[in-house]
Amino acid sequence: MLDFLPKDRPALVLAPMQDVTDLPFMRVLGRRSMPDWFVTEYFRVHPDSRLNKYILRSIEENETGHPIFAQMIGRDIPNLVRTAMELSKYPIAGIDLNLGCPAPVVCRKDAGGGLLRSPEKIYEILGALRDSIPGRFTVKTRLGYHSPEEFAGLIEVFKSHAIDGLTIHGRTVEDRYKTPVRPDFVKLAVEAMPCPVIANGNVVDTATALAFHWKTSAAGLMVGRGAIRNPWLFSQIESAFLGKPIYVPTHRDLLDYIMELSEELAREHPDFNPLLHVQRMKKTLIYICDGIESAFEHSIRRMKTPEEFTEICRRHLDHNAPLPVFPPSESRIFCGFTDLL
Repeated sequence: MLDFLPKDRPALVLAPMQDVTDLPFMRVLGRRSMPDWFVTEYFRVHPDSRLNKYILRSIEENETGHPIFAQMIGRDIPNLVRTAMELSKYPIAGIDLNLGCPAPVVCRKDAGGGLLRSPEKIYEILGALRDSIPGRFTVKTRLGYHSPEEFAGLIEVFKSHAIDGLTIHGRTVEDRYKTPVRPDFVKLAVEAMPCPVIANGNVVDTATALAFHWKTSAAGLMVGRGAIRNPWLFSQIESAFLGKPIYVPTHRDLLDYIMELSEELAREHPDFNPLLHVQRMKKTLIYICDGIESAFEHSIRRMKTPEEFTEICRRHLDHNAPLPVFPPSESRIFCGFTDLL
C-alpha cells in the first residue's frame, strides 16, 4: 500500500509528462509548491534499452526530500523485469507502469495506452512485475483504448494482482486530451480496488481539484498540465482542503518562474543550443500562456530567439496584476475542465 498517504487530505502527485517534467522542472516547481510525491518521465523498455541517464538524475539528484517513483513503458516482459530490478537499486519509492500514454508512436508499438487493447497481455505483465519488484508497484492507466466501457474488464485485471496503487486518467486513449474527464468511472475503481486510487485529468485550480475529489472519493489527485501552468497549484490545493488562505500569484511571479525554469534548463546542457532551447521553452509555455492574453500566446508561438523569448515574457508579464484562476472555458489545452465543476 501507499503508506505515505496524507492523513488529513487527499494525496497530491505530479504527473509525469515526457520531455517536460524533468529534473529542472521538478526543482523549480518544488521551490513554489510541493507534491506529496513525484513520478519520473518514463524509461523506455525494449530488448536493447538501457536506463536513461538524464531521467536517472531526477532520482539521484532529487533534492526535495519527497518520494519519487520511477516509471517504465514497454511490453517486453523479460526486459520490463530486468529494468525494474535495475531501477530498484536506486533511491525510489517504487516502480510505476505506464498504461496511459496516448502518443501514436507509442501505441503503434503496443506500449503505453496501446496495451489497453490487450488485457491478457497486461495480466501477464502485471503478474511478472509483481513477482519481481521487491517494493511498491503502481500502475497508471486510462479508461480504455476505444471506449470507457472497456474499463470494467480492466479493473478485473488490475484487481488480480496486488498492486500498491492505481492512477486513472479519466479519458480513453482515443480521447487523448480532447474531451472532459469521466469521474464516474474513476469512482467505480475507487469502490472496486483494494489499493488507493489516484484521479488524474483536468485539475487546473482548487475548484476543479475539490470537485474531482468530491465526485470520486479518490485517495489522491495527480496534476500535470495544470501544475505547469500554475506551479503554486499544489500548495493552493492543499490550502483549499485544509481550509487555509490560498496564495494568489501575480504576473510577475509567473515571469520569475519562467525565467528561472529557462535558466535551470540552460544549465543542464553544456552544448547549449539557443534555438533548441527556445523550442523547449515554447513547448512548456503553450500550457502557461493559455488564458493570460491572446497577444502573449500569439507572440510565444512565433518566437525564434532567446532575445525574443525574454522580451515577450517581460512585455506581457512584468506587472503585479493577479494571474487568472481559470484557463478560458473554450480552452483547447484544458478541454472540458468546466465539466468537473
